[in-house]
Amino acid sequence: MLCIKHGKIITMAGQVYEKGFMLVEDGKIVKIGPLEDDCLYQLPVDARMLDATGLTVMPGLIEAHCHMGIIEEKKGREGDDCNENVEPVTPWLRGIDAINTMDAAFSDALSAGITGAMIGPGSANVVGGQFAFIKTHGRCVDDLIVLAPAAMKIAFGENPKTNYGDQSRLPVTRMAIAGLLREELFKARQYLNKSVGEDEADFRYECWRPVFEKKIPLKAHAHRVDDIYTAIRIAKEFDLLMTIEHCSEGHLIAEELKEAGYPAICGPDLSNRSKIELQNLAFKTVGVLNKAGVKTAIMTDHPVSLIQSLPICASLAVKAGLDYMEALKAITINAAEICGVSDRVGSLEVGKDGDFAVFAGDPLETRSRVLVTGIEGRIVFMDKDGECRYTGSG
Repeated sequence: MLCIKHGKIITMAGQVYEKGFMLVEDGKIVKIGPLEDDCLYQLPVDARMLDATGLTVMPGLIEAHCHMGIIEEKKGREGDDCNENVEPVTPWLRGIDAINTMDAAFSDALSAGITGAMIGPGSANVVGGQFAFIKTHGRCVDDLIVLAPAAMKIAFGENPKTNYGDQSRLPVTRMAIAGLLREELFKARQYLNKSVGEDEADFRYECWRPVFEKKIPLKAHAHRVDDIYTAIRIAKEFDLLMTIEHCSEGHLIAEELKEAGYPAICGPDLSNRSKIELQNLAFKTVGVLNKAGVKTAIMTDHPVSLIQSLPICASLAVKAGLDYMEALKAITINAAEICGVSDRVGSLEVGKDGDFAVFAGDPLETRSRVLVTGIEGRIVFMDKDGECRYTGSG
């Protein structure tokens, strides 16, 4: 059992305890509340203690869209497994088969208080394959999975156009991107509507089953207004769940996006306008969408911007107009809900995983440090120069 006490606990479930405590047992939160309700006398003698006096305790932060471990740092082409860019439609690919948990980015994530990440293929293909939501500490990716598959990646706009246009093959236009996606969805729906025995199952289309059963969403890479509208048109045509990724021009159509009803994962705004479709990239987008009533999260799209910059991105969004608490939600509970894992992570509540981060200072202040990161009640990162008092073996 781990007991965290005396810190300011921001639960992201509506409660803020200026001096609180939290108990984690067998990986789950079993009690949380104000310090006066503390039941320390009931703790076993071998309980681990974390004194967070003067510090802020939050749920572990969540990266809602990245390619950590798939595009590895320091390894160049040999470590880049992000895009199977010789075939435009590859729904059967699984991100978990390319995630290297030994990538240095995982350590950086822990040092920033990030305990969960949505990781999957890139956007060179019209259909890229399946994302997975995993924890950020461990060696075997199978042991880190919270949800897999968690989404099916699709992409619109310049990336598939450029990749296949340079090969002088389909798709060269936005029309062809939409056409290829419709054809794939049409064939998948036909297959899934048939009654097939186990010996007749087609691996090529079985991967679409959780999408059409609305267990997971399409994860639609779309920056420009017209691409966002095309994504919405196709999702409604086939009656599918969808999250809009990047949504760089979303602030131009905020009310329309609210009416459409799809959440947006915004970013990476901490990057340059390297493409024409990024000309309206701005930190204000997430705030404008949030005020319009669109559920929003913030991404780094690591390695486009570094994974450890996630709280900085949230801070810059506040500077551009996003409400402070909404910024915290965008990297915790909103991100968890959009990724379909809020039953386990995203807030500090009884029954959820004991994933947390302890900050010295305001979590969105650039100079603030993460002193401790915990996953399922286990200390997985500790700042050796920090002032946190801890008794336990990890």
